[in-house]
Amino acid sequence: MSQESGRVWSPVITPFGADLSPDTKRFVAHCRWLLDQDVGLAVFGTNSEANSLAVGEKIRLFDALIDAGIPAARLMPGTGSCALPDTVAQTRHAVAKGVEGVLMLPPFYYKGVSDEGLFRYFSEVVERVGDERLRIYLYHIPPVSQVPLSLALIERLLRAYPGNIVGLKDSSGDWSNTRAVIEQFGADGFQVYAGSESFLLQTLRAGGAGCISATANVNPGAIARLAKSWQADDADEQQAALVRTRQIFERFPVIAALKAATARFSVDEQWARLRAPLLALDERQRAELFALLDDAGFDMPGLKTADLE
Repeated sequence: MSQESGRVWSPVITPFGADLSPDTKRFVAHCRWLLDQDVGLAVFGTNSEANSLAVGEKIRLFDALIDAGIPAARLMPGTGSCALPDTVAQTRHAVAKGVEGVLMLPPFYYKGVSDEGLFRYFSEVVERVGDERLRIYLYHIPPVSQVPLSLALIERLLRAYPGNIVGLKDSSGDWSNTRAVIEQFGADGFQVYAGSESFLLQTLRAGGAGCISATANVNPGAIARLAKSWQADDADEQQAALVRTRQIFERFPVIAALKAATARFSVDEQWARLRAPLLALDERQRAELFALLDDAGFDMPGLKTADLE
C-alpha cells in the first residue's frame, strides 16, 4: 500500500462517573478534542477498558457520538467479543451507522484454538452481519489475548471475504511480524496499522497505513503530524520524540497513566477513575508521572472539560 501520508487512530479512554457508569458528556468532549488533533476514533479498544463495558453501554456511547454530530466515517469501534452474538450485534449496529470499519478482537477466552476455529468465528460474523459495507480490521494482540492471528489465517480470510477483511492492527510489539504482514498483503491494499507510534515511521516507510495507539489519547497532535509528514527531512527526529513520550507512559500502568494525565491537563479529576479490576495511579505514581512529563515539556493543548458539570 503506497500512500502520501498515514492515518492515526486513538483507542479512546472511557470516562466514568462516581457510580462507575460511563460519562457520556466527557466521552464526547474528549472525542471532539481528538478529532481536532486530526486523530480518528477507535472507540472501545483495549485502552478504552472495552472489555469492562457491557454491550449496551458501548452501544449507548456510540450512539451518543453519532447524535452529537461526530462523523461516522471517523469511527473505528472495537466490536470483537468472546460471545459471537455480542460481536454480531455490535458490528451490525456500527455498520448500519456508516463507520469507517470495525476493529475486531478474536474470541480470546479459550487458548490454543486453531486457525480453523478462528476462521469459522470471523466467517460467522461476516455472514450474520450480511452487509456489503462491513469492513473488518483484525486485531492482533497476542501479549494480551494469547490468541494470535497467523499469516495463514489472514490469507484465508482475505480469499474468502476480500471486500470485508480490509486491514489489521498489530499490537504484538514485534516489528518483524508487522513487516511480514505488510510485505505479504499490503500491495493488494490491505491496511496494516502498528499498535504503537514507536513503530509509526517504520510502518509507513514499509508501506503500512499508520498506527492505532494508546498514547494518541494524550499526544495526538504530534503523532498525527508525523503520520502526515513522514517523508520530511525531520521525520526521524519526530519519531524519536514520540518514542520518548511513549516511554514515559510505559513506565506506569498505561491506562491509568493516560487517565491521570488527562485529568491533570483537563483540570478535571473525574477522568482519573478506572473500573475494577484496574486501579488508578497512587499519589506517588502520579507525582512521578507528572514530574517526568514536566521535565519533557509535555502538554495537551486545548484540552479542558472541567466546565461540563
